[in-house]
Amino acid sequence: MTEGGPSRANAARGSGARLEVAVVRHDGHWRAAGVTDAAVARWARAGLDAAALAPAGTYEVSILLTDDHEMQALNRIWRDKDAPTNVLSFPASEDPSEPGPLGDVALAYQTTRKEADTMGLALTDHAAHLVVHGVLHLLGFDHEADEEAERMEELERQALAALGIGDPYAETGEARPVGVSP
Repeated sequence: MTEGGPSRANAARGSGARLEVAVVRHDGHWRAAGVTDAAVARWARAGLDAAALAPAGTYEVSILLTDDHEMQALNRIWRDKDAPTNVLSFPASEDPSEPGPLGDVALAYQTTRKEADTMGLALTDHAAHLVVHGVLHLLGFDHEADEEAERMEELERQALAALGIGDPYAETGEARPVGVSP
């Protein structure tokens, strides 16, 4: 990855890239909060579209809507961090530039709900941001270095704007807690 994220010379929005989204529910709170499968698929597609680097073809992603208990277990196993977090991404490959499986994204209900409440956001808006964030990770974007973080945040803003959701970084100019919980 160079200069803030992957790029492709011939990449363009509307390139014929299709995204199939499988939503897996391990916690009923998500449905009760109004998070529909159609909304989750729309959020994931917005992330893919904002990245504008997928050539024509069909891509696949699974979104796990779970709870803090399961997320803590995943975080402990995969990141050696024994605490729940808001979102985790599990890329299917190091090179997401070809059609096929991109990987899995997991969201924890209780952490997402608490963050949304703390920031004064609608749960669905914050969940959309986390799905977009997770899909961008699957596409090879990261936020370890400042330049990479700025590029990823700009793509998040574009995706959320396309969904009619305001800029999650606007109020303070600093990153909100997306993908950085323990």
